[in-house]
Formats: sequence, C-alpha cells, structure tokens
Amino acid sequence: MVLASIFESGVSIQFYIVLSTILFAIGAIGVLIRRNMIILLMCIELMLNAVNLLLVAFSTYFGKADGQIFVFFIMVVAAAEATVGLSILVMAYRNIRTTDVSIFNKQKG
Repeated sequence: MVLASIFESGVSIQFYIVLSTILFAIGAIGVLIRRNMIILLMCIELMLNAVNLLLVAFSTYFGKADGQIFVFFIMVVAAAEATVGLSILVMAYRNIRTTDVSIFNKQKG
C-alpha cells in the first residue's frame, strides 16, 4: 500500500486530520460565500475529497480496508453529482445566460 509506506516514513495521522480539516473548511466557506454555480460544484467536490483523504488515512492507520471501500462509493456519488450538476448548469446557462445562483431565488415567485 502506498499510504502504509507514508505512515512508516514518519508522517503522523494528525497531519492528515489537519489537512483534511483545512480542505473541508475551504470548501464549506466557498459554498457559503460564492454565488457562481461552477465554484459551488468545485467546493462541494473539495469537501468530498477532504472526507476521502481522511477515510483513506484512518483506514490505513488502523490497517482495515473499510474506509477505502467507502471512498469508492463516495467517488461514484461525486461523479454522479458532477454529471447532474453540470447538466443543470448548462441548461440554466442556456435559459438565463448567467451562472449566478442568486438569480434562482428571484424566479421562485
């Protein structure tokens, strides 16, 4: 395993926890602040990848493959989310000519 050799070389689990927390926080802040649909999709992907990193790090640290199996399921969900999200984005851009998500609040009524 690749990560098993990383843990043996002296990188601790705390490094992966901190890195994953920082990546997840950047993604969450991006979702809350940005209004562009493309940026929102990228931030959601960043949050999913932060969780994937943490799952792989913990599964390697504890020597079990459960976390790595969950990563494959998360990657499938992320691919489906990207496909559906991009198709919605293309259709919205064709109709509205913008990728700003605040325009959808105005179209409710």
